Amino acid sequence: MKKLAARVTALTLVVGVAATFGSASASAAAPADSAHFADFTFTAGQTPENIAAEPDGSVDVTFSLARQVVRVTGQGEPQILAEMPLPDNGGGSTPLLGHPVTMGLVRTQDGTLYFLYASGYAYRAGQNDNDAVTGVYRLRPGTTTPELIAPLPADSLPNGLALDQRSGQLYITDSAARTDDAGDLVGTVWTVPSTGGTPTAFASAPELGAKGFGANGLKIHDHAVWVTNSGKGTILHLPVLPGNRAGAVEVRATGLDTIDDFTFTGHGDEILAAVNGSDEVVRVRPDGCWTALPLTGLENPTSLAIHDGTVYVASAAYFKKDPHPNILTTRLHDDD
Repeated sequence: MKKLAARVTALTLVVGVAATFGSASASAAAPADSAHFADFTFTAGQTPENIAAEPDGSVDVTFSLARQVVRVTGQGEPQILAEMPLPDNGGGSTPLLGHPVTMGLVRTQDGTLYFLYASGYAYRAGQNDNDAVTGVYRLRPGTTTPELIAPLPADSLPNGLALDQRSGQLYITDSAARTDDAGDLVGTVWTVPSTGGTPTAFASAPELGAKGFGANGLKIHDHAVWVTNSGKGTILHLPVLPGNRAGAVEVRATGLDTIDDFTFTGHGDEILAAVNGSDEVVRVRPDGCWTALPLTGLENPTSLAIHDGTVYVASAAYFKKDPHPNILTTRLHDDD
């Protein structure tokens, strides 16, 4: 427990004190019913960082601090699908955090899971411990051993993950910004084929960087890469141009400090986003105005998924004195 507490303390120091934010929208949201789908044990590292829905009503999540990929049944029971090993150096050099974590998660139609592992450890050809390096991993249905398909730099913190179903390209946000020659903090979105390979930078820009956590959540929508920047409180839009090149970065929403991951509602560019520091889920309209949904029980929400009209909201409770990580469900109504 002391080791886990030390990990959480390090994480708290990186992100800082949670703030409270108002709504950028003039209208109030209608009440939304919410229910507990699952409750987890923080001291066991059961901190849901990212979430993907299964067709049968269960969900897949990454438990970041436990370094696990887990399926949570419709009855709220977690079933471990895979657990990532510690690297030889213990993961103490993981950027921003100082401990290894499982992060972004994507499910394909055939049930294959892609996920991110950040360990501060680089791939070394010919070594026996390359199952614990920072990178993109694939977990095929019915297997328990993840395959490293794309190693990432040891000084990166891969966070958000998305798959373009049309092109088969994966996109990865790197939350650890770097200083460029002009002295600007620059964040990066990496890309790699889902078949594996060497990642290349899809985009590097100051809009993606920040002190502490920068580029975070990521989704593919309408021929564009959409990214949240936690440190700057923004939602960004990057068109995908021919040749898998990034167009100019456009800011679509502001004022969402500590925003984490998000999802699209199915109504054009409308977004639901998790705001970690203020314990909110916000509905962001295409014009950038946003309203917090009146949900109770959120504890540092991290990510969302929508399936058959049900919204699943994962809360990791990273910064709570009495943490109760959980997954809530709600129905999104037109008048919310």
